[in-house]
Amino acid sequence: MDAGSDALRGGTANLEKGDVQIGFFFWPYHVALVRAMAEAADTFGYDMVGSADTPGIAMDPWVATTLLATSTQHARVAVCVTNLVTRHPAVAAASIASIDLLAPGRAVLGIGVGHSGTRNLGAASLPAGGLAEGTAFIKELLRGRPASYRGGTAHLPWVKRPSPVFLAASHPRALDAAGEHADGVFINYGLAAENVAQSEDAVARAARGAGRSPEEIEIWQIACLDCSSDGDASRRKIGAILAFVSAYVMGGGDLARRGVPAEHRAALQELRRRYSTSPGDADATLVRELGLFDYLSRRLAICGTPEECLAQVQAAQAAGVRRLMFSVSLAVDPLATVRAFGEKVLPAVRG
Repeated sequence: MDAGSDALRGGTANLEKGDVQIGFFFWPYHVALVRAMAEAADTFGYDMVGSADTPGIAMDPWVATTLLATSTQHARVAVCVTNLVTRHPAVAAASIASIDLLAPGRAVLGIGVGHSGTRNLGAASLPAGGLAEGTAFIKELLRGRPASYRGGTAHLPWVKRPSPVFLAASHPRALDAAGEHADGVFINYGLAAENVAQSEDAVARAARGAGRSPEEIEIWQIACLDCSSDGDASRRKIGAILAFVSAYVMGGGDLARRGVPAEHRAALQELRRRYSTSPGDADATLVRELGLFDYLSRRLAICGTPEECLAQVQAAQAAGVRRLMFSVSLAVDPLATVRAFGEKVLPAVRG
């Protein structure tokens, strides 16, 4: 690995006190959008831009990521995220290594258990334990070494450098897998101080248990973003993605252990029963109908006018967030959100 890649892969040790890195990912609906998002990422100085894997809703993520790689010069380029059910891990490894040939040292592979990427195809999500197995296999391949996985063997001797492998995690077993095996983690759990501490401590404990330093693991906190001069429109729209995200961040299991106040638990269980993995206006209405908007938007989103978004990002920084990866897929206008935040919020955050 070259020196530039070493700098990109580090944990919090590579950030000066008070620094924050900002990226975004989106559902790639069409080619023009992907190219415009790539231009915005570089123009406004975002640190990372990613494409989601959501079949039945948007373009193929690897085609979109290829466009991002060839249309950017500075931002890191991520698949954020794919899964190992609908795409064999050897295919994912070869794909991200190919992206690295187009954007040397800037490619990041994000993997999750699957949500819309599996459910929309009628497939079951990968058990969390499979993340560790798949990650270990992929990392061996990206080192240019032969590796075996579930009865098969693959080898990618043409790989130039090992792209970092990130896990998307919101539940304990996935957080453990990230700490034990991954180069980084996209945590989707919440921006309040207690949420940040709980999720990042879980990664750190798992890392130490595996004989790793937590500083080796690059942590990005995920939040939904909708930023515009019409703050009311942004708040109305963001309910759809809040339903989609909260259903897997907090749905199922012991909601008390997920940090959900008692007064919201029954409503969240109902939300999980009724939300859609192809979200729309009905999901936004559902969040408000169940009385969940204020709680979910505070925990999982940055939304409103640029001034409101700046205050919320600063609150997240005060809570301990050092890297933010925004989902803008269901914003009123995803491109306009990226531009508004990049022009009016990002300079103030970094200044």
